[in-house]
Amino acid sequence: MHFFDLNNPNLYIAIILSLFNGILMCFASYKFFQMIQLSGYKLKGYFIWLKDTKGKYVSRMVLLSLLSALCVLTTNALFNVYGNAMYSYIGLIFYFYFCIIFIINLYSAPKKIPLKNTSRMTRLNVAMFLFVAIFSFVLIALSTEFFGFIRFGILCVVPVFMPIIVPFMHWFVWPIENIIIRHYARLAKRKLKNMQSLIKIGITGSFGKTSTKYILNTILSQKYKVCMSPHSFNTLTGLSKVVNNYLKIDDEVLIAEMGARKEGDIKELCDLISPKYGIITGVGTQHLLFFKSEEKILDTKFELISSLPQDGTAIFNYFNSGSKILYKRCPLSNKILVGNGKIKAQNIKYDENGTSFSLFIDDKKYDVKTALIGKHNVENILLCVQMAKELGLTDEQILRGIELVKPIPHRLELIKNGNTYVLDDSYNASVEGSRVALEVLRNMPGKRIIVTPGLVELGSIEYEENYIFGRNISKSADIVIIVNKTNLEGITSGLEASGFDMKNVHTAESLDKAKSQLALLNIDTKTVLFENDLPDNYM
Repeated sequence: MHFFDLNNPNLYIAIILSLFNGILMCFASYKFFQMIQLSGYKLKGYFIWLKDTKGKYVSRMVLLSLLSALCVLTTNALFNVYGNAMYSYIGLIFYFYFCIIFIINLYSAPKKIPLKNTSRMTRLNVAMFLFVAIFSFVLIALSTEFFGFIRFGILCVVPVFMPIIVPFMHWFVWPIENIIIRHYARLAKRKLKNMQSLIKIGITGSFGKTSTKYILNTILSQKYKVCMSPHSFNTLTGLSKVVNNYLKIDDEVLIAEMGARKEGDIKELCDLISPKYGIITGVGTQHLLFFKSEEKILDTKFELISSLPQDGTAIFNYFNSGSKILYKRCPLSNKILVGNGKIKAQNIKYDENGTSFSLFIDDKKYDVKTALIGKHNVENILLCVQMAKELGLTDEQILRGIELVKPIPHRLELIKNGNTYVLDDSYNASVEGSRVALEVLRNMPGKRIIVTPGLVELGSIEYEENYIFGRNISKSADIVIIVNKTNLEGITSGLEASGFDMKNVHTAESLDKAKSQLALLNIDTKTVLFENDLPDNYM
């Protein structure tokens, strides 16, 4: 009986199995979808992840296929001995069983940023389901026609293709996604055009963007009605959503955080928002893995400044060398280098209760205290004070705003629990930020412990920076717990070179296991710094 004969029951079995396999593969490809999403739907980041993890998840898919194929072929051979080919299909039970176990383990694994079920991800899943179902059906048809012994067992090879099918489907649906993205961007631009009096501020930098955004929002809220891009909404899709869904018609200020993974990203955001004011928090080597050179990072951050109008205002961080370079490049007449002029801070002190410092505004001195910890947060506050003065806030409004600023989650956030102090700096870590975090740790009470996987996304300088990081750790910590093996060699080499007691260096496969080790330490008073948490593309 011919396979495509409508009276052939195998045809309908093949259709059902193909559809079911399409569903299974969508779930089994969770990690690949997650990496596409975390890479900002840019395939470059996805393939960097494949390279950096040395195809760890590809090998898992190969193992899944291999085990399933062995079981199916063995079952086929056993049942064919008795001459009933239909029973050989029972071997597929092993394939589906292994797939389900694989999926359960995949979904139960700890994740820093889980896959978000956005409309875009749903469309990508639907496209892939249809493609995999058709692909599976074609394989079954060819197998039945030419390799009768294998028959439906050919499904076992499908997982091997998923690491390539996922990016291929992303590329395939990209034209549709681009149309949708541009549609929402046009709606956002139209809305902004109708809000002529809206004050628009762009914030970018290699680090400190989100903290500065939160601080500025709190201070400006003492005079204006402010809309701030929430969380890390710093892409074209994210900012379009902010304008369309969050910005109210009576809002007076829009604060837009602007992130980038490649040249042109910030210019694209500026074309959408058209900011009049720009803040450069600092420029460093963060994301050097993507940009390949510090010059490209500087050029990309400068896209915010070059997009400002002639009567615009650009504010730079005096304490950051990269920011100073961009200050010198800036052609605007109203460009301000903050930190050593009319607005500056002196006598900075921080402990387990927060940070205190003397704030100078136009030669007036104010004693200030904030719940935020660290010199870098003082720098961020100074940038926001300058911005507030540009927008006409009084000193009293500014001081009240600083007092109301709350700790920003996972960004050197201090958490007290009895005699245990936790410095949660786990969101991410830059070279500059890690130095500040260690400086804060040095001034905290009790035994000082750091839990860290090291510094990542630094490309060719990653080992060198983690070696330096290890040397700096030796000056601030009594006990070190290194998470994962990614930067183990670099950090331990730095610690050893500094004469650190290596008996106090521990390793853990994951953050959860590191926390379990912490629980076993019998120390009355301690401060624990969680410096960075590996992105999911390192797990």
